[in-house]
Amino acid sequence: MTLSLFTILAFAALAHCMPFEPASKVVIAQMFEWTWDSLAAECTKFLGPAGYGFVQVSPPQEHIQGDQWWTDYQPVSYFLTSKRGNRTQFENMVNTCHVSGVKVIADTLWNHMSGAASGFGVGGSSFTHYDYPGIYQLQDFHHCGLNPRDNIEHYDNAHEVWTCQLDGLADLATDTEYVRWRLAEYSNDLISLGVDGLRLDASKHIHPDDIANISSRLTIRPYITQEVIWGDNNAVTPDMYTKNGDVQEFRFTYTVKYAFLRDGIASLQDFDNRGWVAGWGANNFVANHDTERSGDSLNVYSPSNIYTLATVFSLAHPYGTPTILSSYSFSDIKSGSPNGGYGSCWESAKISRWFCQHRWPAIAGMVGFRNNVGNAPLTGWISPSSQQIAFARGDLGFVAINNQDNQWAGPFATGLPTGWYCNVIDGPSSMGNCSGTAFWVGSDGRLTATIGQRQAIALHTGALGTANPTPDPAPQVSVLFSETATTTNGENIFVAGNVPQLGQWDPSNAIRLDPTSYPVWGATVYLPPNITFEYKFLRKEANGNFVWESDPNRQATTPLSGVFPIVTNWR
Repeated sequence: MTLSLFTILAFAALAHCMPFEPASKVVIAQMFEWTWDSLAAECTKFLGPAGYGFVQVSPPQEHIQGDQWWTDYQPVSYFLTSKRGNRTQFENMVNTCHVSGVKVIADTLWNHMSGAASGFGVGGSSFTHYDYPGIYQLQDFHHCGLNPRDNIEHYDNAHEVWTCQLDGLADLATDTEYVRWRLAEYSNDLISLGVDGLRLDASKHIHPDDIANISSRLTIRPYITQEVIWGDNNAVTPDMYTKNGDVQEFRFTYTVKYAFLRDGIASLQDFDNRGWVAGWGANNFVANHDTERSGDSLNVYSPSNIYTLATVFSLAHPYGTPTILSSYSFSDIKSGSPNGGYGSCWESAKISRWFCQHRWPAIAGMVGFRNNVGNAPLTGWISPSSQQIAFARGDLGFVAINNQDNQWAGPFATGLPTGWYCNVIDGPSSMGNCSGTAFWVGSDGRLTATIGQRQAIALHTGALGTANPTPDPAPQVSVLFSETATTTNGENIFVAGNVPQLGQWDPSNAIRLDPTSYPVWGATVYLPPNITFEYKFLRKEANGNFVWESDPNRQATTPLSGVFPIVTNWR
């Protein structure tokens, strides 16, 4: 758990000055385009029992007509009638989710109204651009005069980002008293129906002081997460908005994508020293509905198993408050939800094209992991190669992720108490029984296991069990490499060999040595006893090229047990 998601406290006049309280269940399920009735059913059937803390729902207010998903984001009134259902159905969904222990975050539009010239909303309300009868008229919108459509052209100009239109959407004058009052009135109406949080769409296009002013008028202090997309040379940056609540950190999304696809996950240990939103104020995700369509993130069509592995990582790492996207298949990026928006995940409903990622065993299992480890620190990080990482969350949880096309053999130092643990990647545990594999952690906190290619292991103290246990682990020998080598700035030393644990001679899977005792570079690799293997050291230069040491290949034979030191010099 991070300190960025908070229990909802009811209070009035001074509410916005008081601190939040930590929540025990922090994972958000973004149930994109689900109807209110199907969401109510899913809270009862799965989201509540699986331990999800929040469900993020599509905008509930009346919007323009059309089957496309983006019509939900072009409001025309504040009546709670949308493609998802009516006011009564919305309130029933909120109450049903609460009974199941799930709080509700409503996607909320404070930045704009519609972009369409005129027409009728799904509830029958008439409108024209800048004229929404009984709500807003021409003077209630920004008109920057930059071009015929008042659209943003220069993102290095903050005033333009805040006061010009985003893609023709009528930009609300959130710096005026009436608009602030009107937006607060709508939000308080949602709160009166039990809504616990607001996702503020397009927050980047609202001055942060305007958001602060509107938030101060709310009858309670809800959880707030703000969409502020980071961009190079942009004048408006995510850190400007942390005073108002959480901020969606898109740099996490981009970084995770390229780490799992290309750059290596060994670089993902620390996110709090990159100039990003601090973990206590970040809302992070592997994908959301926009990035899934734009290609700016991983998605269910990503190669191998990396979408699932990346989501496992996001739930295991302590950075930020994680949101899990649950979406549907589409051939056109404009397509709205299938099955009339009624979300369904059981076998007979597969033809309706819902992905239901929130139910995938590995992802649902990691929700319990996140809840169990709470705010325990990240400890014991190891990364024997660029695409293999393992770490603990104090003495409460342990995860190992193998994003390579070869196996990864332990043992691993888990930091966990001794006992049998369920691998929650395989599915949930109940009453001491695992739905998948169980692993033994010895009295020294070590786990001996082999992780398959593009697979993971996740254990935590809230998921103990012995069903389908793995065999008693075979002994391993600790091979301690100590190589003396001088390098220049930006260079590193690796070891590779003819066994899977040494990458099968593939430089991209070689083991990076630690330069802490420079010029001695060290690493520990666990190998089976009494095997003869070949190995060789290589230097990775600053430009990414590998240089092998001179021939011949080195050779060694492991003993029957214990520790096997190998002390060498670069040649």
